[in-house]
Amino acid sequence: MNLSFFDQFTSPYLLGIPLILLSVLFPTLLFPTPNNRWVTNRLSTLQLWLLNLITKQLMIPLNKKGHKWALILTSLMILLLTINLLGLLPYTFTPTTQLSMNMALAFPLWLATLLTGLRNQPTTSLGHLLPEGTPTPLIPALIMIETASLLIRPLALGVRLTANLTAGHLLIQLISTATIALLPIMPTISILTALILLLLTILEVAVAMIQAYVFVLLLSLYLQENI
Repeated sequence: MNLSFFDQFTSPYLLGIPLILLSVLFPTLLFPTPNNRWVTNRLSTLQLWLLNLITKQLMIPLNKKGHKWALILTSLMILLLTINLLGLLPYTFTPTTQLSMNMALAFPLWLATLLTGLRNQPTTSLGHLLPEGTPTPLIPALIMIETASLLIRPLALGVRLTANLTAGHLLIQLISTATIALLPIMPTISILTALILLLLTILEVAVAMIQAYVFVLLLSLYLQENI
């Protein structure tokens, strides 16, 4: 039975072909393409307002040089947000519960911010490895610690997103299984468990949105340090 709880995190296959790429690209089909009714369509207007709000929040801590990353960061935010929310629907697969995918998103973007800093301001970027006023005997140890903390950033990004979504999905499945099992035995307890399940689902919707925002916000903060 323990294995069945983790079956939801297994990539689906059709005729031996993995469908994870399809599940990643499917959310993009939910967004309409621009046309002559772009502004008069209420749904498109709401989506445009949301895009402007997200972009404004992400670009506030960045200077004008960092605004070149607006399209990348906003697109990533919308992609993660849509995938996380669609993954809460029954009988769906959530690609962002896979550590490999999250690392594939986190590592190249983190590396791009790091290389941007090393190219534009190498002295300032390397200066982050050694805080000002450090005693001389502590310099080698602090450089090693700061280097380790710098290299662990993409891993922290990927693991944070994976762990939060995986834990939420497991909790929902455990409580829903308990609700169904208790229904013929103790209906009252089953109803209370169903209410807890409803509250947990609302919480997971919030977690799905917050984790997508945190993932992109941390990338923007890493970018801020290097421009």
